Amino acid sequence: MKKNILLTAAALVTTLAGVAQWQPAGDRIRTQWGEKLDPQNVLPEYPRPQMVRGDWQNLNGLWDYAILPIGQTPDKFQGQILVPFAVESSLSGVGKSLGKDNELWYNHSFTVPAKWNGKRVLLHFGAVDWKADVFVNDILAGSHTGGFTPFSLDITPYLKAKGEQKLVVRVFDGTDKGYQPRGKQVLNPNGIWYTPVSGIWQTVWIEPGAKSHISGIKAIPNLDQKNIAVTVAAENCTTGDLVEVKILDKGKLVASATGLPGNPLRLGIAEPKLWSPDSPFLYDMEVSLRQGEKTVDKVDSYTAMRKIGTKRDKGGILRMTLNDKPLFHYGPLDQGWWPDGLFTAPTDEALLFDILKTKELGYNMIRKHVKVEPARWYYHCD
Repeated sequence: MKKNILLTAAALVTTLAGVAQWQPAGDRIRTQWGEKLDPQNVLPEYPRPQMVRGDWQNLNGLWDYAILPIGQTPDKFQGQILVPFAVESSLSGVGKSLGKDNELWYNHSFTVPAKWNGKRVLLHFGAVDWKADVFVNDILAGSHTGGFTPFSLDITPYLKAKGEQKLVVRVFDGTDKGYQPRGKQVLNPNGIWYTPVSGIWQTVWIEPGAKSHISGIKAIPNLDQKNIAVTVAAENCTTGDLVEVKILDKGKLVASATGLPGNPLRLGIAEPKLWSPDSPFLYDMEVSLRQGEKTVDKVDSYTAMRKIGTKRDKGGILRMTLNDKPLFHYGPLDQGWWPDGLFTAPTDEALLFDILKTKELGYNMIRKHVKVEPARWYYHCD
């Protein structure tokens, strides 16, 4: 008992020491949200509103890091970095350039909740720029290239039966000295070119799931036919597995359908409520994966009824339409950069602020410039 208390106390002291040492790097402009950032509670919101599971664990926070020449592995780490802020950013607490000849190493540990026993454990990265190799307990669990896209790994085979799990991520990002899509990033930012973004820059999290689980949802509304075609992707399905989709309006069932994973299910909505920038009505959507009478996976999502098209006006000019009415698109070119977080907004409130301010200024669109935003940004737009 005494030993457990001492170990807990030691871990707490180590955690508090790391938090006390963290501070924004450099003298860059700081946003009001960055000034108030709590390193123990970084972007705590569920990061994927389009496909929500109720049980999850956020891995954002202070991780160990090292920047080493390509091919070298860290014997020890050089300090702590605040995930998910890029290593070049002020809010990372590091503020260093990675460069084309180095790799960025991350080290972190986590424990899997006991109530997840018997379930698969999925590890999710919102985005890592650019090439990431992920090791769990010193075993390569997977690799990914693409600085703007999310990826997930089933890490169940690499987990220890109990205790702390070791997570190491190795990142290479050559920026403009590499060949990858990089937007406006250059190693020597000037003029219209911006600071590089290297490493983890969106939320990292784990969640439990069944071996057979939902992996994607695509909903396409058809206003003319008053229905929505919903296609549910699922992994590791067995013969006879079915998906069920329910569409709800404030808890009231509007439509439902059941069918095979990967096949479009058409759900009719007799009196659809339309979505527009001025009236952004969203339907709730519940999606389940069933094996016989048993529901093995369930996620919450949302959808909307809207129609995008074109129509010629009286002068013969082709106009864009929303819900069969001409809509003049009026809005700014949005780079999506933050002075203290670079690609990453300091908080979800900050992410939402830009969208609301854009509407307050009278605009009805945002033209996102050579950047894919986190999923929560699109949710706020929706």
